[in-house]
Amino acid sequence: MHRFHYVGNTLQCESVDLAAVARLYGTPTYVYSAATVEDNYRRLAGSLGGVDVQLCYALKANASLALLRLLANLGAGFDLVSGGELRRVLAAGAKVDRSVFAGVGKTEAEIRLALESGIFALHAESEPELARINHVAGQLGRKAPVAIRVNPDVDAKTHAKITTGRSENKFGIPLKAAVAAYAMAAKLPHLEIKGVQMHIGSQLTEVGPFVEAVEKIAPLARQLQRDYAISYFSLGGGIGVVYQDALASGGQAWWNALPAERRPLTPEAYGAALTPLLQPLGLKLLLEPGRFMVGNAGVLLSRVEYLKRGQGKNFLILDAGMNDLVRPAVYDAYHEIVPLQRDTSRRALKADIVGPVCESTDCFARDRTLQEVGEGEYVAFMSAGAYGYVMANRYNTRPLPAEVLVHGSSFELVNARETFEQMTIGERVPAWLK
Repeated sequence: MHRFHYVGNTLQCESVDLAAVARLYGTPTYVYSAATVEDNYRRLAGSLGGVDVQLCYALKANASLALLRLLANLGAGFDLVSGGELRRVLAAGAKVDRSVFAGVGKTEAEIRLALESGIFALHAESEPELARINHVAGQLGRKAPVAIRVNPDVDAKTHAKITTGRSENKFGIPLKAAVAAYAMAAKLPHLEIKGVQMHIGSQLTEVGPFVEAVEKIAPLARQLQRDYAISYFSLGGGIGVVYQDALASGGQAWWNALPAERRPLTPEAYGAALTPLLQPLGLKLLLEPGRFMVGNAGVLLSRVEYLKRGQGKNFLILDAGMNDLVRPAVYDAYHEIVPLQRDTSRRALKADIVGPVCESTDCFARDRTLQEVGEGEYVAFMSAGAYGYVMANRYNTRPLPAEVLVHGSSFELVNARETFEQMTIGERVPAWLK
């Protein structure tokens, strides 16, 4: 569910006219719904009744300071994968004492920053990393709280580029090597073993892979409770969001009309399947959702520059490019694209929807059918709140887009569009070239 809908023929976010946002702040612009994020947080946090749950939002999905503060106010911790992400949480006015630091390539500087900032735990992904954490903690004269990421070798049945729980992926320690890795960690004097962690991938639309992974890791968790008195089990994230028919998915009528086998995975179904497996462990449960929290909570607004009619092919050329939303180019990802002003009297248009970047891969959709729109009109890319702005870049010397947060009937610019001066502030022409 989300808070984007047509009121009459005008697309709104909560109670805000998105065309008004586009006119005021220009395009391309990302717009986020605070109410949708709040709904997603509360549903997932309450989905495993009787289990002590801590949500650690994964910043890699969307690192907007405004959204980080919103989530911190709701009680979220954070799942961090870089020193920069840790600094973002601090810049948002939050603490990291309920947060975890993951990633396969932590530097000594990042480990030191995490420990000095009071991180809840470091999620180690290799034996050499355990040794490095121990070394840095020793330099600081303290014990580092750690959990080991265990790879359960489970097929998440998702896109090959976002699966993380197979044996051929770079993440974690193989399940069969986990007991030995924990024994090694126990011998290092500056480590405190606190938990066990797993994460099998992103955009999972079925609960089965989660169940399979938990069933594989649960016996290890019981052994670690006995041997090292661990206090938590982290399941990672991975619950998927709706991309097809994303606009309709905001309504209850859409949900009711779907056959049961086509309904997307919900927090309630996730909790119902996993609670019987997790409750008997008696461990604190950490969940690290990213896409689920923000994916359907955001859209990207764009302006039509041209409708180019070619021989046997139409091209709808937008001012947003692959530098603004790279998912279709990198993952062949689908995003529903809808007009901000709906007009059912117009004929349908079948076209490739493309951006202005000088690359053939700068294509958002091929042979997509939508209402005919013309120069100066606006469209919205649905389900763009995750891996949108956070993956944006400056290719073709195009500035990073703006970001806006909606709360009820009000909206505020939370990240201004980048200027050319900001893009080039760190660059210099050496004196010998002048």
